[in-house]
Amino acid sequence: MALPLEGLSAIVTGAGRGLGRAEALELARLGAAVVVNDYGQPGRDGSGEASVGPAEEVAAEIRAAGGTALVHTGDVSDFRQACELVELAVGTFGKLDVVVNNAGILRDRMVFSMAEEEWDAVVRVHLKGHFNTTRFAAAHWRERSKAAGGPVYGRIVNTSSEAFLAGSAGQPNYAAAKGGIVGLTTSSALALAKYGVTANVICPRARTRMTEDVFAGVDQSAEGGLDPLAPEHVAPLVGYLASPAAARINGQLLVVHGGMVAVVERPRVQAKFDSKQDTFSYDELDAVLTPHYADRPPGETFAAAEVLGLRRAER
Repeated sequence: MALPLEGLSAIVTGAGRGLGRAEALELARLGAAVVVNDYGQPGRDGSGEASVGPAEEVAAEIRAAGGTALVHTGDVSDFRQACELVELAVGTFGKLDVVVNNAGILRDRMVFSMAEEEWDAVVRVHLKGHFNTTRFAAAHWRERSKAAGGPVYGRIVNTSSEAFLAGSAGQPNYAAAKGGIVGLTTSSALALAKYGVTANVICPRARTRMTEDVFAGVDQSAEGGLDPLAPEHVAPLVGYLASPAAARINGQLLVVHGGMVAVVERPRVQAKFDSKQDTFSYDELDAVLTPHYADRPPGETFAAAEVLGLRRAER
């Protein structure tokens, strides 16, 4: 029986560690030839010397299991290097079928003390990095579609975060970049659908180098031995979204962790108020909006309770 991704080629960015590593291994297990991209800097803030080590270790693991893997150590936040990454996949395998964007760094600080460089660095790696690979992969799929005279195969799986959904007080740069990734994904989904390409975005909850502080106090024990927050809980969803079986899933946001997948609706109108005049006055707004929020605790955000309250769905 053919594997779900047999004959397909994929790029996974930030694949030297954590989530990216688990995703690259899963795509390879499902039959894809994988380009393992990782800049290889040791610091989760993007500090330290770049190294081929992390990417090569993952690629070697894939090859040892009988799969096909290439290594790319370029910086995806650099427009030219992202282009070279896509060209490597196309030049080696003849085409590119799947892009999984995962590369990122952290520069955490409260908004009132964040430096400009800390903002720019995180937005550059996360949001611009996602754009760069998407831009060149999209151009490849558009050209192939024109040559074929119809749709081709293309899958984009982007990585957002619950920091975007529920807020994260000490991560204004990260939360903003992750929100931008959702907008990039839904825009790309609409633009590329006619070429046969889908674009979806996940909000994974996993214990990695990036989140070691966040989940430091969360129990790692589980029946069967697998940490409930292990990246291996996230990777199967990425493999599925990259597969032909997910052809009807496009422009969607999914939260995933510990054996749970939640499909998130686009924002819905919670309440609606109409002015009794041509336009609202201050007094009229005070009369309708103040009572509406009267029972809300001070400081509570619009969706924090709902998002953070996600539990395993009924099976």
